[in-house]
Amino acid sequence: MTRIMLEDLRPAEGATKKAKRVGRGRSSGMGKTSSRGNNGEGQRSGRSRKRGFEGGQMPGFRKAPKLKGFQLIRPLINAEINVSSLNLIQADVIDLELLKSLSKVHSTAEALRVLGNGELTKAVTVKAKHFTASAKEKIEAAGGKAEVV
Repeated sequence: MTRIMLEDLRPAEGATKKAKRVGRGRSSGMGKTSSRGNNGEGQRSGRSRKRGFEGGQMPGFRKAPKLKGFQLIRPLINAEINVSSLNLIQADVIDLELLKSLSKVHSTAEALRVLGNGELTKAVTVKAKHFTASAKEKIEAAGGKAEVV
C-alpha cells in the first residue's frame, strides 16, 4: 500500500491555468493593450464602475416600474398546538381565543394550527385554521369534531 504524502498532491488535469502576464510584448498573446481594448474607460488604470452600471444605457433597476403606495406583505402568525395538549384544557369547545386567554399560545397569534403529536382521551370540538391529517383523525376517533374556521 502506497502512502500519499502532502507533497505528492496535485490539482486535477485542466483545473488550473497560468496567470495572465500582461505588458510582456506582442508575442505573449496579451501584448500592446494587455487585453483591455483600444481606448476608453476600461483601458484606463484605476477604473471602477458603480454597482448596476450598464455602460451608459439606462440600468434595469431604473427602468423597472415603481410600486405606488404602501405595500405590506407579511406572513400570518400561526400558533401551533399538539393534540396531546388538548387533554389539559377543561373546555368542550377549544379555539384560538380560549388558548390565548389560558396563555397556551402567544397573544400575537392570528391563526391556529393543530398538529397530530400525542393522543386525545376526551371528546372536544376544536376550531382552527388548519388540521394535519393525523390530528383530524385523532380528534374524530375520540368522538370530537374538527372545524375549520
